[in-house]
Amino acid sequence: MKKVGNHNSISGILAVGLALMLNFSLTSSAQTAPAAAPAPVAAAPAAAPAGGGDPVAGKALFNANCAACHKLDDKATGPALRGVAERRDKEWLYKWIHNSSEVIKSGDPTAVALFNEYNKAVMTAFPQLSNADIDNIIAYTSEPKPAPVKPAAGGGEGGAKVESGVSNNVIFGALAVVMAILVVMLYTVNRTLRKIAQNNGVEIPESTSGMSVWKAFAKNQFLVFVTSVFLILSAGYLFYGWSMQVGVDQGYAPVQPIHYSHRVHAGINKIDCKYCHSSARVSKNAGIPSLNVCMNCHKNISAVSDTTNTADYGKPFYDGEIQKLYDAVGWDKTAQKYTGVTKPVKWVRIHNLPDFAYFNHSQHVTVAGIECQTCHGPVETYEIMQQFSPLTMGWCIDCHRKTDVKMEGNDYYKKIHDELSKKYGVTKLTAAQMGGLECGKCHY
Repeated sequence: MKKVGNHNSISGILAVGLALMLNFSLTSSAQTAPAAAPAPVAAAPAAAPAGGGDPVAGKALFNANCAACHKLDDKATGPALRGVAERRDKEWLYKWIHNSSEVIKSGDPTAVALFNEYNKAVMTAFPQLSNADIDNIIAYTSEPKPAPVKPAAGGGEGGAKVESGVSNNVIFGALAVVMAILVVMLYTVNRTLRKIAQNNGVEIPESTSGMSVWKAFAKNQFLVFVTSVFLILSAGYLFYGWSMQVGVDQGYAPVQPIHYSHRVHAGINKIDCKYCHSSARVSKNAGIPSLNVCMNCHKNISAVSDTTNTADYGKPFYDGEIQKLYDAVGWDKTAQKYTGVTKPVKWVRIHNLPDFAYFNHSQHVTVAGIECQTCHGPVETYEIMQQFSPLTMGWCIDCHRKTDVKMEGNDYYKKIHDELSKKYGVTKLTAAQMGGLECGKCHY
């Protein structure tokens, strides 16, 4: 019998080696256990509630009545209140909370000193709070300050990140090795088959050159013509699509001098868009909110809560951005007053229409009743504000063709709406049917 191959060839050795490597890799991955979670840090024992009050109920009362002007650990409109029971007599606190003005008028030296120290800001009277309610508030303010949570090792500024047991680089490396082994095996199999064919007297025809196919294609004028037309049309289509995107900044999200999170303000805190962009109701432009609008809230909010953290941004980052706001307006959060030293904030414009295009926010927001998210997208989910819509002429025209005119409570359009409804034979008119496609509406 003829010997047609080497049974101890390299292909057999490689196949066995590949099987062993894959088996070892799978076994190692299966045996790799996820890192054990760090043991929870035991909470510090709470101090005994002052006067037997309930700190849980006190927290709710504090947030409802006191949090607008007071913080537990920092000065605000009023003093920090943590440990106030150790600094003031309880009977004095009852009188002060029920009606601070009367205590000041009585000439009480402590009350007068507080009144003068905090710029003579009059504290709201709370006669509706009972002594038991005040005891609950005092119990809440008497709780010890919680220890700061230390980020886990390897975690970023926004918190620890969970990583898989096997690195992606290891996986990609293993795949590359497998592919290389397969290539070697195919080459070896090809050599073995050629040896078998030669030993059996089988002739292997040499591969023919591909030039004959191209020569045949070049001689066929019809195929050349069709291919040329296809390539010209494809190139024209691609060029048209590229040229139509010139000047379209959809997805543009520049870095601003102060990081403003719409996710935190419009999403978590449910602040209405038109509270900050108030001019959108009455003018052409939505406007950039004045920093004084920011200070309406941030005069008393100098730090964010721990729940504001995300994978990318942590509490230190947000607190630092609030400090940038204070530096810009010249606010001293310790002294609770303005210093008079201000710095301009150079915001980067995101939405920018051409000068020849006219757009009126009040026409769309107040008259048409269009929601901000229709054009600006789900801003309540944006950590960094971006341009949501393309703001092209075709996009505007398409909206005018699909959007019905809002007629409820709108006497301005009633007469023309009735006349045009009869003309077009419809019950509701679109903005296009009301003249929304006239060139002079947007170009002047």
